[in-house]
Amino acid sequence: MTSIRAKSVLAGAMAVALSFGTMSMAKADEFINVLTGGTSGVYYPLGAALANVYGEKIDGARTQVQSTKASVENLNLLQAGRGEIGFALGDSVKLAWEGNEEVGFKKPLDKLRGIAAIYPNYIQIVASKESGIKSLADLKGKSVSVGAPKSGTELNARKIFEAAGMSYEDLGKVEYLPFAESVELMKNRQLDATLQSAGLGVASLKDLSSSMEVTIVSVPADVAEKLGAPYVAGNIPAGTYEGQADDVPTVAIVNFLVSHSGVSDETAYQMTKQLFENLPTLEAAHNAAKAIKLENAIKGMPLPLHPGAERYYKEKGIM
Repeated sequence: MTSIRAKSVLAGAMAVALSFGTMSMAKADEFINVLTGGTSGVYYPLGAALANVYGEKIDGARTQVQSTKASVENLNLLQAGRGEIGFALGDSVKLAWEGNEEVGFKKPLDKLRGIAAIYPNYIQIVASKESGIKSLADLKGKSVSVGAPKSGTELNARKIFEAAGMSYEDLGKVEYLPFAESVELMKNRQLDATLQSAGLGVASLKDLSSSMEVTIVSVPADVAEKLGAPYVAGNIPAGTYEGQADDVPTVAIVNFLVSHSGVSDETAYQMTKQLFENLPTLEAAHNAAKAIKLENAIKGMPLPLHPGAERYYKEKGIM
């Protein structure tokens, strides 16, 4: 009887130990879903590189890259806990925190937490040479794609036209299409121009400029002044796209990496740390990452920092 009881106790102890071990392993197995944008934009290649970094550098991390409609969708997914980190434009982040139903936020997204300010997006308006479009005013009566519906790009388009004293009603036809689809329509002569809010050298516009003659349309500095923060005056350097002989003035807006309050402090700390300690990997994925600087990481942050990110910045002496 004693032997049977001893075996029973031993079996029970082993079961508890096995159960504890399983729970410990499950706890260590951290899932990180990186929310990006369309595959022809800048968010996707940078997100893929970031996911690889996290998978290699964060103990027990399993990563996934999700292609989305970008800013607005990413922020709503984060609020719902359906992602751990996502890319978003500064104005979208601000409106998400405040709650703006017109843009796509039915109520304030109070679970969002900031990770880092990263690189600026540049408003890049590209028209076919044969359309004759040379200025913002020339877009009147023309067919223009303004980005996917309620995307960060489309929000930017509305704001820019408003600051320039225009609206969608002034355009001949408005298409709400992602970058790659806009470019295909332009190649097929079914669209006069596309407005894309992205890092410099975005793949879609490189493809377009190498396929047909285009004009990069300037956005005057006074439009940036009317818009105010988080918009600033920017510049598309000559040679960014094929056939672009001169610098082109435009408007820029900072992108942010955003998480949410349900992500543990340790995971948020590691996501922030590995971002800044592996910038060459991101730069290899896309040139836009060359603009990511630690000293700018908390500038203009439109929502509270995640405590894990805050811990990293305090360690680095920028808070």
